[in-house]
Amino acid sequence: MHGGRTVAAVLLLVAALTGCGAGGRPAPDPPDVVRFASYDFPENQILVEVYAEAARRRGLPVSVQHGIGTREVVSPALQQGVVDVVIDYLGTALAFARPGFPRPPTEPERMHAVLTRTMGGRGVAVLAAAAAEDQNGFAVTREFAEAHGVTRLSELTPLAGELAFGGPPECPDRPFCLLGLEQRYGLRFGAVTSMPSRAATLEALLSGQIQVGMLETTDARLAVAPVVLLADDRGLQPRENVIPMVRAEVLDRWAEPLRSALEDTSARLTTADLVELNRAVELDGRTPAEAARAWWDRQ
Repeated sequence: MHGGRTVAAVLLLVAALTGCGAGGRPAPDPPDVVRFASYDFPENQILVEVYAEAARRRGLPVSVQHGIGTREVVSPALQQGVVDVVIDYLGTALAFARPGFPRPPTEPERMHAVLTRTMGGRGVAVLAAAAAEDQNGFAVTREFAEAHGVTRLSELTPLAGELAFGGPPECPDRPFCLLGLEQRYGLRFGAVTSMPSRAATLEALLSGQIQVGMLETTDARLAVAPVVLLADDRGLQPRENVIPMVRAEVLDRWAEPLRSALEDTSARLTTADLVELNRAVELDGRTPAEAARAWWDRQ
């Protein structure tokens, strides 16, 4: 059933990206356009715009499709040639590509090497990683943390049965989200609520609808909202450096201009930059494209 839904989603994505020609048949893709695609959460949309803007500034023709879906949709779309460039996160991308890997490496260089070999066999090139990194974080309100004396995830274990957890719809099945919390920490929450966005997660935390919520560690709202991230004291989260992944055929076609655009972006991008980009969109109201252009103007 899961595989069938993924195939159906990719087919819908093909239709969305190409449109329909005469007789309801898919129209051909625009010639010689590098197609960037993002996942269905704001930070990834920002990152895609940052990397796409680098390609534009080198004179490459670019299209951007936002909010395609989860990794279960976007990764097959990249491998099947429906999209050309995806901006991903090292640890999660490796776990998704090699779910049964017996002893996954923990050092970024080795993680990158394994991911490069794995995706290379699927027609996808993994380019150099950025210093910028974003991991899954798990937040509680400051009031909750003080009342219960918790600063670490392991300290939630005796409380979890009475707590409600909120996170993205895919969280229960993800090894670095709810599934990992259960396996690594023994956290089994009394209720689990699917959240449509990170903003909704924060609102649910502040209103008391949930007591624990998943927010990325680079979420700019963490600096202004009365919430705290709990320490991952048992090391659930892997290294999550930002990485561009490109269809090998497309990289061969555009050669050095595309490679240098993407890798120059990675060489410049820091975690502090990522927080500031998120702030520009989440708090200052800019669009991802506006934030990306402003970031490049400052470089």
